[in-house]
Amino acid sequence: MKFMNLDRFPRVDLGGYPTPLHPAPRLGEALGLPKLLLKRDDVHPLGVGGNKLRKLEFLLGAAIENGADTVITFGALQTNHGRQTAAVCAKLGLRCELVLTAKVPRDGDAYERSGNVSLDHLFGANVHICRDGEETGKTYDRLITEAAAEGRQVATFPVGGSDGVGALGYVAAAREIDGQLAELGITKARLVAPHASGGTSAGLVVGTADLDRLTLDIACVSHPVDEALDNLADLTIAASALLGTEPPSLDGLRIDDRTIGPGYGIPTGETWDAVRLFGRTEGIALDPVYTGKVGAALIRWAAEGHFAPDEHVVFLHTGGLPGLYGYAPEFADAVRR
Repeated sequence: MKFMNLDRFPRVDLGGYPTPLHPAPRLGEALGLPKLLLKRDDVHPLGVGGNKLRKLEFLLGAAIENGADTVITFGALQTNHGRQTAAVCAKLGLRCELVLTAKVPRDGDAYERSGNVSLDHLFGANVHICRDGEETGKTYDRLITEAAAEGRQVATFPVGGSDGVGALGYVAAAREIDGQLAELGITKARLVAPHASGGTSAGLVVGTADLDRLTLDIACVSHPVDEALDNLADLTIAASALLGTEPPSLDGLRIDDRTIGPGYGIPTGETWDAVRLFGRTEGIALDPVYTGKVGAALIRWAAEGHFAPDEHVVFLHTGGLPGLYGYAPEFADAVRR
């Protein structure tokens, strides 16, 4: 019933699904996980790929149905969500306003001008950089006032596209992964995924709740476990209400915050170790904000014996490649070790 109800929501087809699911034998050998697979949500053909595109299919479906011609959304300076929103708006002919806040304690030309920031401009977004939350609020109010004066209809998306509607993208992804595993004859698997703004993990919690094939393990990349669980509860309730189902219990969910380090957007030694290991065993790039920290959690969990030797483990790669160039000095040092 949950998946049948999902199909009733307006949705923009961005043309990139299903994304690949394939074995990672050399990485698996290094970690002692001979049945490791990678779910490649980083290889969608639009906007350099990434997990936010699944959320945007539903967010923009609702926005367009309501007559929106302008999208406003928010994020940190090197936001992947902002870059993907800009790309989708370019494809659909919508005006995109990105209101970005300097949340991460970083500066320098690479972080402030390269990576996702350059792509935001490439995809035609209007980029508004704010010092703090107060300036962010004032900028948003101004943009709303200007749009009203010009007769434009605005859709506002939250940070990361993470609300009940956005989470539906990863409810759909759970169905997709389950189907791919079934085609491979795999009856049980652990799915390793991130928690940041929460839409991806909440969608997966809801989507996997009745799927015996999948067990979810979550690595926090921005918030400690207690805050992440509060966020997950809110979003799973919101998504379940839209689907007309009972929200799943979070009891027993494996969620770990040990690889966050000093905070969101601040890579650690473990992060760069994961970036190097994935690159040198599978030729795959992680980013230093999201997937690098989830990769560090996977490495830690494997070393701690969390996974059975014969267990199928699926690592969800949520993208973020442009962010490497926002961290260019550290990236250059890390890959030469």
